[in-house]
Amino acid sequence: MSQEPSDSPVELPDVQVAPLRERVRGEIVTPSHPAYDETRAIWNAMIDRRPALIAQCTGTADVVACVDFAGENDLEIAIRGGGHNVAGKAVTEGGLLIDLSRMNGVRVDRDARTVRAGGGAELGDVDHETQVFGLATALGAVSQTGIAGLTLNGGYGHLSREYGLAADNLVSADVVTADGEVLTVSEDSHEDLFWAIRGGGGNFGVVTSFEYELHEVGPEVYAFFVWFHGDDAEAVFDGFREWADTAPRNAGALPFLAHVPELDEFPEPSWGEPTVALLGSFRGEIGDAEEVYTPLRESATPIADLSGPIPYETLQSMLDEDYPDGLRYYWKSVFLTELTDEVIDIAIRYNESAPSRLSTVDVWHLGGAVADVPQDATAFWHRDKPFMLTVEANWEDPSEDDANVEWARGVFDEVASLDVASGRYGNFPGFAEDPTTMLYGDNYDRLVEVKTKYDPENVFHLNQNIEPQT
Repeated sequence: MSQEPSDSPVELPDVQVAPLRERVRGEIVTPSHPAYDETRAIWNAMIDRRPALIAQCTGTADVVACVDFAGENDLEIAIRGGGHNVAGKAVTEGGLLIDLSRMNGVRVDRDARTVRAGGGAELGDVDHETQVFGLATALGAVSQTGIAGLTLNGGYGHLSREYGLAADNLVSADVVTADGEVLTVSEDSHEDLFWAIRGGGGNFGVVTSFEYELHEVGPEVYAFFVWFHGDDAEAVFDGFREWADTAPRNAGALPFLAHVPELDEFPEPSWGEPTVALLGSFRGEIGDAEEVYTPLRESATPIADLSGPIPYETLQSMLDEDYPDGLRYYWKSVFLTELTDEVIDIAIRYNESAPSRLSTVDVWHLGGAVADVPQDATAFWHRDKPFMLTVEANWEDPSEDDANVEWARGVFDEVASLDVASGRYGNFPGFAEDPTTMLYGDNYDRLVEVKTKYDPENVFHLNQNIEPQT
């Protein structure tokens, strides 16, 4: 089940690589380089591929040189941003890996209420700079997530219901296209490409910088983090559904099924037991938070309540230790038109049978500002769905790959077969084995047109690929 590499990596002759070294300021790493194995590794340890070249780019000029070189030498291109590429599309076997991770600079324009970040930045890089001014943009929920993949596929997080997707907050972007041209795209420049990169994934070019709108958030927020015994899961979900109907947009709660970690914060007798927890935040007056979350807290008797005021940056990094580099990951997602009893029953049953206690089944509360945007205003289509179920298989032992992937697919397949299931989310794609059309709905044909215009040879195909017209 793991993604096996070839027996030996492709080593290009020095004379062939020399022109790239001359044009790129960043380091070029080949299979003979002592740091090759470390450099080619990505966050998901299931993925083990060996590129012929890794270019650690320092700026857009380096990226242009790489795209040109790949075309001249018929090399497949993979693009690695800041991290967390769960499907493994960020690395190629035998091709050129364009590594943006060193391009992680962040610049806040306080007066314009915008922030510009390099294509290799992580969510935490952006939050760290914007929170100096009590500002934030809508990104994800784990600080080590790369902003590039997150944004290009939509981007849900703690602020989504209040301020929209990460893609909705994008003001402009710099894109290196398949012909090596650098375009700055926005609502007023190359509008078709700007439309496509907001939800269409990495199909259209290498995005080397992102400019986002900022909002007043923090520096302190109220974190809601309450854990209940698994026996109370039905009652907790009943309370959550009732709460979600009228929840204010500046309050969030994400219920997830898991197993109690062996930590001092939890009663020792509960360690390893099935649990249902809710994680969220409230960005209003701290004193109002208790009233907002009382219905959820009283849905059952908590085994642990870790709630309270915390810095926004801390909220954004609370889950980091649950998703370390080098673990094995397989995640899938399905949008829901309704969170039914049947969906909840399936999730509870599979949580109890999970082969890894690190795995979770999550339910995202959507809508709000995301649903305010028309479905055809950006490439991201599934704005009208009120919920999303995601299954996260997370484990350590390579010998357990098959068991964990089969478990995750079992959850997904049962939920996806229900009438309330509709569509997929690009940031939880499994190995991108589902039809790409399921991500884009009625926007797909328009995306094909943009792909055909900007990448007619499908140079950027290591993604959930939109094929150009032939």
